[in-house]
Amino acid sequence: MTEPPSLRERKKRATREALQAAALRLALERGPGNVRVEDIAEAAGVSPRTYNNYFSSREQAIVAAVTADRAAHVVATVVARPARVGLGDAVIDAVVGLYADADEHPHGAMLMIASSPDLRARYADTVTSIEEPLADAIVGRCPGADPMTAEVLAAAVGAAAKVALRQWLRSTGAMPSMPGFVVPSGSLPELVRDALLPLAPALDALRPPALAALPPPAPDEAVTRDG
Repeated sequence: MTEPPSLRERKKRATREALQAAALRLALERGPGNVRVEDIAEAAGVSPRTYNNYFSSREQAIVAAVTADRAAHVVATVVARPARVGLGDAVIDAVVGLYADADEHPHGAMLMIASSPDLRARYADTVTSIEEPLADAIVGRCPGADPMTAEVLAAAVGAAAKVALRQWLRSTGAMPSMPGFVVPSGSLPELVRDALLPLAPALDALRPPALAALPPPAPDEAVTRDG
């Protein structure tokens, strides 16, 4: 059984979440270029020194508010899929799912990120945080898989998703910013899926032989790779 987080760990998580929320709120109110680390720290009720223990820049804190807990989400989603679902589908669906729910972010957050070169770069870089946990999930789902192969595949997944994010951010960043303008987020999941699809055969090659004879998953157990 997993041990519950200690009081110290809960306090650290609460502080990180408060800094993330303050950074995003202030950036949306003032514009990211008009927010100082000192402003974020004050809004979260901590010192700038404490802020620097959690984030190295204002951009990192702003983007973290939008991308928090992504690695844990991917791992949980991959592990939860039925054994009969191929690893390719499990991984691709999990990563695409990270970008499918734009409504969970505050209005304007993604437009702000797309409009700022520094925030765009930081946002694209965050996908690498899934690589190590994903490698562990791959090994756990495919007993006997070579750990180095799992790491290579996880790194490839991160790189492919990053390419898709950069392409999407370049296209949205070029769009004019105007009152009421909403970034069309529907294309992002499609871009991520298209970028990841070439990796599906390599991921599926790790499928344990015993599972190869299982019938294909029912329609509600897997999302088809065409869409």
